[in-house]
Amino acid sequence: MTQAPLSYKDAGVDIDAGDALVERIKPLARKTMREGVLAGIGGFGALFEVPKRYREPVLVSGTDGVGTKLKLAFEWNMHDTVGIDLVAMSVNDVLVQGAEPLFFLDYFACGKLDVDTAAAVVGGIARGCELSGCALIGGETAEMPGMYPRGEYDLAGFCVGAVEKSRILSGAGVRAGDVVLGLASSGVHSNGFSLVRKCIERAAGQLPAMLDGRPFREAVMAPTRLYVKPVLAALAQHAGIKALAHITGGGLLENIPRVLPAGLAAHLKAGSWPQSELFAWLQETAGIAHREMNRTFNNGIGMVVVVEPAQAEAVAQTLRTQGETVYEIGAIAPRGPGEAVEVR
Repeated sequence: MTQAPLSYKDAGVDIDAGDALVERIKPLARKTMREGVLAGIGGFGALFEVPKRYREPVLVSGTDGVGTKLKLAFEWNMHDTVGIDLVAMSVNDVLVQGAEPLFFLDYFACGKLDVDTAAAVVGGIARGCELSGCALIGGETAEMPGMYPRGEYDLAGFCVGAVEKSRILSGAGVRAGDVVLGLASSGVHSNGFSLVRKCIERAAGQLPAMLDGRPFREAVMAPTRLYVKPVLAALAQHAGIKALAHITGGGLLENIPRVLPAGLAAHLKAGSWPQSELFAWLQETAGIAHREMNRTFNNGIGMVVVVEPAQAEAVAQTLRTQGETVYEIGAIAPRGPGEAVEVR
């Protein structure tokens, strides 16, 4: 018996849907264009020329995903901001070295391509790039039947930035007495969501209607804050910024030590920044100790800035002018027998 011929669409891959998504993406990507872009979306490879204003450019790269926050995006049908999360996780990391994010590429994988959902996700990616001054110049959309359940997808992102070799932030100049500033987070950002989901499961039908002035789901899904433009403005104005730490997985306790020289610790003052209703709810629901809160979540501080004491107030004022909420949360001290970060 002769069998009917099979097409790629019969196997579950819709090339037309992929083409339709690319057409939807192109105008979004165009809004992110900046100096240096030679060829963007549509070719086999994207071309970017490092701006000539750099004398000794050093490229800084970062890659990340969104993690299990995506499970809530699927469940709640909230797809328009996880793209911002994706961008933020990489550009904020690149920023920590003092680098300006230049361009970004994304990877979107699914079992069955839903053009509207994918366009919402990529719209968030484009928005995140636009807010960071970073060009969205390429990416990959992979439709892989059988790999992902219907309605689910995975995201990954890759960012390249540049910094003058003489202005790389390594933390090597951090000294005892330096001031630790904390920049407020917008919420949980994109780390700790396995525990967040457990808290939601535990609370069952008794979830709060509102948290921090927003509906519960909006508070939980608030996208990761993009610190790029305010921090670059501060770096351009103040030579006294010695180190930056993006507070991601591992929280304050695990991330600040990554930029401290041996023999130094960060002593943070408990209560020097407020705990949001969202974090208070998570702590109460999960029964988490204070130390574990600062080791699991950003707990209200999304970026840490270590600055010499004489410039601390000026740096804080510049960041506030740029729209950041800034707290003086501690100081650098010689490390004794305790941990590299102590909150007391």
